[in-house]
Amino acid sequence: MAKHRHNQGFTLIELSIVLVVIGLIVGGILVGQNLIAAAGVRATVSQIEKYNTAANTFREKYGYLPGDIPAVPAAQFGFIARGTGEGGGDGNGLIEMNGTCCYGLGANGGEQLVFWVDLSTVGLIDGGFTTATFSAHPGSSAVVSLYLPQAKLGNGNYIYVFSGGWADNSGTTSNGVNYYGLSNVLQFGGGGGYLSSNVGLTVAQAYAIDGKIDDGMPLTGNTLAAFITGNNWTWPGVGWPNINIAPPTVAVTPAATSCFDNGGNTSNTMKYSVGYSNGSNVACGLTFKMQAGD
Repeated sequence: MAKHRHNQGFTLIELSIVLVVIGLIVGGILVGQNLIAAAGVRATVSQIEKYNTAANTFREKYGYLPGDIPAVPAAQFGFIARGTGEGGGDGNGLIEMNGTCCYGLGANGGEQLVFWVDLSTVGLIDGGFTTATFSAHPGSSAVVSLYLPQAKLGNGNYIYVFSGGWADNSGTTSNGVNYYGLSNVLQFGGGGGYLSSNVGLTVAQAYAIDGKIDDGMPLTGNTLAAFITGNNWTWPGVGWPNINIAPPTVAVTPAATSCFDNGGNTSNTMKYSVGYSNGSNVACGLTFKMQAGD
C-alpha cells in the first residue's frame, strides 16, 4: 500500500505569529537605536553645561578664565608655563590662539589648549590634559584626544574653545565673545599647526542639541549651526565666513550637505534640514556661546 506524504506549510496563524515576532525585533532595534542617539545628545548637552560651570568656577577662584591667566600669577598658582601676549595668557578675557594671525581655531596651541590643561590641573573636568604643545602635526583622532575632550556623541567629534571673529587677507577682527565649538577634528593641518575641523553631526543631532540648550533655530540665539574649520567660521553648506555681520539672505535648498535650509525661498525662515532624509545626513557642526566671563 502506497504511503502518501503530505508537505504541510505554515498556517496563516503561524505566519502571522512569525511576522509579529519579526516586527517586534525590528521595532526593538529601532527603538534601541533611538534611545542610544538620544542618550548621546543628552550626554553632550551635559558636557557643554559642565564646561560652562567649570570655567565659571575657575574664574571665580583665580580671577581669570582658564588658559587666559598671565604667566606670573599662573606660576604662583602652580599652573603650567605659558607665553606672554596674545594667545599666551594675557588676561584680556578672550581665549585666543597663539599668534597674531587671526581669531579662529588654534595655531600652535595657545590659550585654547591651555584652557583644558588648567581645568584638568585643578580637577574641574574629567581627563588628564597635561600639555598644550604640539609634538608634531598628528594625523589621527587618537592624538587629538591629548589636547581636546572627545564629545560624548563620538564619531570623531571634539569640543574646543575659541574667541569669535574672522580673518582674511585685509586683517583681523574680534567680536569679543568666547565660544565652544563641536565638530569633527581629525588632524592638524598647515605649517602653523592649525586644528582642522569638519562637519561631524547629523542634522537630527544638531537640531536636538540646539533645541535642548537654546531655541532650536540654526542662525539665532546662543547656539549656532556654524563651526571653525581653521581660521574662519563656516556655515555648513553655505560657507559664510564672517560672524560679525548678520548672515546674508540667500536661498538654501534641502540637500545632503544642508545643515539648514529655507526651502530655496529667501522669504522663509532658516530651519534645520530635518525633513531631508529624516535629518540623517552628517552635515553640521555647532558653536555655543560660552556662559562664563560675561
